[in-house]
Amino acid sequence: MRKLFFSELTSCKETKLHSAPHSWLPLEKGKLSKFAGHSSSSIESLMKMPEPAVLPQFKPADYVDILAQIHEELESCPLDEKSCLYLLQFQVFRGLGEAKLSRRSLQSAWEKASTIHEKLIFGAWLKYEKKGEEPISDLLSSCGKCSQEFKLLDFVSQISTESHEIRYDDELDVFWGSPVVHFRIRDDMIACDRRKLAALSTPLYAMLNGGFRESHLEVIDMSRNGISPIGMRAISKFSLSGRLPYLSAEVILEMLDFANKFCCNGLKDACQRKLASFVCSRQDAIDFMECALELGCSILAAACLQVLLNELPECLNDEQVVRIFSCASKQQRSTMVGNASFSLYCLLSEVSMSVNATSDVTVTFLEKLVESASDSRQKQLSLHQLACTRLLRKEYTEAERLFNAAFTAGHLYSVVGLARLASMRGNKHFSLKLLDSVMSSRWPLGWMYQERALYLEGDNKLENLNKATELDPTLTYPYMFRAASLMKRQSVEAALMEINRILGFKLVLECLELRFCCYLALEDYRAALCDVQAILTLAPDYRMIGGRVSAKQLRMLVMESVEQWTTADCWMQLYDRWSSVDDIGSLSVIYQMLESDAAKGVLYFRQSLLLLRLNCPEAAMRSLQLAREHAASQHEQLVYEGWILYDTGHCEEGLQKAEASIAIQRSFEAFFLKAYALADSSLDPSTSATVVSLLEDALRCPSDRLRKGQALNNLGSVYVDCGKLDLAAECYINALKIGHTRAHQGLARVHFLRNNRTGAYEEMTKLIEKARSNASAYEKRSEYCDRELTKADLQMVTKLDPLRVYPYRYRAAVLMDNHKEKEAIAELTKAIAFKADLNLLHLRAAFHEHVGDISSALRDCRAALSVDPNHQEMLELHHRVNSQEP
Repeated sequence: MRKLFFSELTSCKETKLHSAPHSWLPLEKGKLSKFAGHSSSSIESLMKMPEPAVLPQFKPADYVDILAQIHEELESCPLDEKSCLYLLQFQVFRGLGEAKLSRRSLQSAWEKASTIHEKLIFGAWLKYEKKGEEPISDLLSSCGKCSQEFKLLDFVSQISTESHEIRYDDELDVFWGSPVVHFRIRDDMIACDRRKLAALSTPLYAMLNGGFRESHLEVIDMSRNGISPIGMRAISKFSLSGRLPYLSAEVILEMLDFANKFCCNGLKDACQRKLASFVCSRQDAIDFMECALELGCSILAAACLQVLLNELPECLNDEQVVRIFSCASKQQRSTMVGNASFSLYCLLSEVSMSVNATSDVTVTFLEKLVESASDSRQKQLSLHQLACTRLLRKEYTEAERLFNAAFTAGHLYSVVGLARLASMRGNKHFSLKLLDSVMSSRWPLGWMYQERALYLEGDNKLENLNKATELDPTLTYPYMFRAASLMKRQSVEAALMEINRILGFKLVLECLELRFCCYLALEDYRAALCDVQAILTLAPDYRMIGGRVSAKQLRMLVMESVEQWTTADCWMQLYDRWSSVDDIGSLSVIYQMLESDAAKGVLYFRQSLLLLRLNCPEAAMRSLQLAREHAASQHEQLVYEGWILYDTGHCEEGLQKAEASIAIQRSFEAFFLKAYALADSSLDPSTSATVVSLLEDALRCPSDRLRKGQALNNLGSVYVDCGKLDLAAECYINALKIGHTRAHQGLARVHFLRNNRTGAYEEMTKLIEKARSNASAYEKRSEYCDRELTKADLQMVTKLDPLRVYPYRYRAAVLMDNHKEKEAIAELTKAIAFKADLNLLHLRAAFHEHVGDISSALRDCRAALSVDPNHQEMLELHHRVNSQEP
């Protein structure tokens, strides 16, 4: 590698990459220069760390308190307020990074919608959130089941028709004119029943039987009222039957205009219902929405809204659609969405921000969101989001005004925006003053120390970043800054250790990119290739070095400096990495294998399993769908379809696919899927025998060691549950013989159940020594040793993966046993600050109850039930604590 590699890397354009790739990385591994020869300025150019983004999310300082408030309000609020509360809950979970919980809140908002407008908005939002999951709807249809989120609602038929006919007494209400009145429209005469037509509205009644001269006329000229003869005849028929005949949209629009002029509410209702059936395309929706908003037709507007929202985000590229949403007056918004304006613009803003956070469209939608906000929490969210967009657009004065308004309304996190703006003006002292003021008024949080560090230098900066990590280990910036600082001091090994700390429990693309740079500096091109291939697996279009270079191009360049693997080499590497529980390494090997002529369906399936283990469910689903597309046979495709259905919560339909696959051809994967789904879905003890039989059938079918090891491991678990320890031990030993390292854990369990704690401890020690990712192994080993060793193992777990909650719960329980109640509650509070976990909240609620702090116990119960509304033990504790509240 040439001495100026790093400086060229940061300045080179993509065109240069194609013209002179060998100036980046030479072909021969042995001729690469040492990293020590690089100047610190060139390294600094590559490793320059951008400041963490000001997140456009609702981030209350005490999310537990907000969740508890929401739960309490949901218990007593009217039905028409529930959806808005679930929307707020969604925003809280979104700000916490809890994707599954936020999706569930959105589902609840849809289910609890009290108006058709809310149903349409939240249904469209769910569909948008599940973008890319449309094939699941098709798969469900093939099993005879419909996915409601992807269907257009036939809501018109669900809205009851009210009678708008004018009632009168036949004996008292005398009609003075002829019983038949004729309407002249140019050369046509249309005969109408005077009494029936008069009953359509009060104005028509006054005209045909009041003090107007028309009440005595037998012929009335209607040529100047915008109605055609066909339309007038249809109105006459409607006055007699209450039903509209089949007519063109143009004629119904004439009738609708007539109904609006003469206040014929029944006719207007019938016309807009009929027109709603004509709304099929985006252009239909645009054309009819204009009419609906002008004439105040809420049903027609809802039909148009459904079609437009169903096409998100694509429809926001249409200027006519944007104009409808951005130019609607308050009255028109009421026609379009009733009282759900805030929900609508919340959705539109989120979609627009994801497309282009700085566009004029985004600003317009966010301004409408601010206008629609009706309470303090809605104002906090909307003002903060608009402020973030203004900041990105470099509209600093307006951004400051909005951040200040959000902060004043109670959104503490908006102080980050105010601090950034002060720093941009060169007043870092004021930035620190703002943050110190916030931190002195409450228990400080990790993001506060992270933000404070931005305005400090040297040891003070690192001290604040270390405190940020201590309070919230999920923040990525502190790890990256520390690693980059070590790189600048040419302590590359130390930098690598630092970035590995977070990659051990949280897969972040930017951190993988930084580690890629560390490996380049160490001239470990094989490891660098591994990371860039993992990046491309997660984000195929990812760009590196500040977005200037595509990851694919860097991969090509690095590959020139590594020895190429054959297909056989790749399989051997995959076995080794899978056995050592090196999930990122396994991902990289599979990425490389997919470039060959190997069976792609099988590889994409393996890829999906790894991505699930790495907690990347969206990427895993994408890989599963690719496996389905590249399946080599119908029976293989049915297996992947079964896994897609199972992973999205449709277990019964997944079983159907497995059975259909077995009916075509008996295969390992089909039997394994059926056994897995059956074991997970049935509580009947007799199911165990069926699962054993299915796994034995799977093991008789051809497969590779990786999958057979997993099947043996699962079979061992079933035997343990059935008390057949000898059979279980045999399965685990056989799994270990073919490299399934995780079987050590199962074998340790067998030792423990045989009262051999020492054997269990030693077995888990073997797993710890072999596994690349071993936090879970330390946690499991802690169950098989004395208290002091347990504490040491669990301390190691927290160091390796601070998101695992069992260690906090164990330490808190020990403190509670030693009558150190405050310390026990503090241990749980430390973890709850960065992880919304049911078990942590449950235990803290129980501790609060134990010490007599009923209000805090009740608060934790309510927050926990926001995380899982159906948790039986939590419901019982909540009921008990609630009964004690004064």
